[in-house]
Amino acid sequence: MAGHKRLTQHDIAKLAGVSQATVSLVLNGAPAALARIPQETRDRVQHVIRTTGYVADPIARRMAKGLNRILGVFTYEPAFPSEQADFFTPFLLGIEEQAQAQNYDLLLLTGAGVGRERKIFSDGNRLRIADGCLVLGREFDRDELKRLVSGDYPFVAIGRREDAGGPVPYVGGDYTNGTRALVEKARAFGHEKLAYVGPNGSAESVVDRWRGFSEAVTEGAELVFHINEVGRPAGEALEAIAASGATAVFFVELADAVRVEAAARERGLSLPEDFSSVVLGSHVRAERSHIQFTSFNIPREEMGREATAMLVRRIEGATPVEQILLSCEPVEGETLGPAKKRI
Repeated sequence: MAGHKRLTQHDIAKLAGVSQATVSLVLNGAPAALARIPQETRDRVQHVIRTTGYVADPIARRMAKGLNRILGVFTYEPAFPSEQADFFTPFLLGIEEQAQAQNYDLLLLTGAGVGRERKIFSDGNRLRIADGCLVLGREFDRDELKRLVSGDYPFVAIGRREDAGGPVPYVGGDYTNGTRALVEKARAFGHEKLAYVGPNGSAESVVDRWRGFSEAVTEGAELVFHINEVGRPAGEALEAIAASGATAVFFVELADAVRVEAAARERGLSLPEDFSSVVLGSHVRAERSHIQFTSFNIPREEMGREATAMLVRRIEGATPVEQILLSCEPVEGETLGPAKKRI
């Protein structure tokens, strides 16, 4: 078309020889509506859209109660700095793959606030540019989560979340059973005195690991040492673990396991000959270690895909709240062996 006038649905309808309503239905892509339009007609409309480079006006589509076919992604922590890259990237890969398969675009919502103080709801927030939102973060703002639950805006949390004034739709990893399985494996190797390095605080991912560990430490085994503060020097932690008589140490964070293993090597100790070490989940920066720790796999890409598919279901039709936990399969590793002696 001549000039720089923005193309409208009316223009596309005229070029394709169909009604404007038909163009709108093709653009919105709702399966029930598309089923009523012959494939040849859909192909003709899509051909005109491609050849003209038409882009729907998102504001106009919202006013018409249509879909922008945009999914928001909000993270409470920055998604891209190097120290977080390995944590968020697999989630984002799964989200992108499923969004593309569902014919949605993605919008990264950084929120307002200074530094790490991100907020979903803030002055001038652009949440509703997207048809719905995926929310990620190790810890959520509980007040914001309650607001999402009580509202009419479709969202899905990645990671298990406790009720917040109502059930929260989520896709998470089954850290409880993943942890329990590793403790049972250690006990099968004869480990009876166990140490735990990591918090037992309020975040659901932390609670689930502690629950799985506690449930597996039953008659015949005992927790002999627990470090739950952050930042204790590795050498000091190693000395405390050795003094406790533990033969197997369970770490919530890979970084802590790497530092303690390095301190052990400096003292002539090795894994699992002198003591066993288990990490409760595949964590960031695994490449910094020269050894593969016995662990369980967190299915981050699959969580991203499943959460995205769930969000699309919530956007495109009223569905019951779904809560899905995906299995965390064990990783054999090199750091768990028979209990031989105390460190």
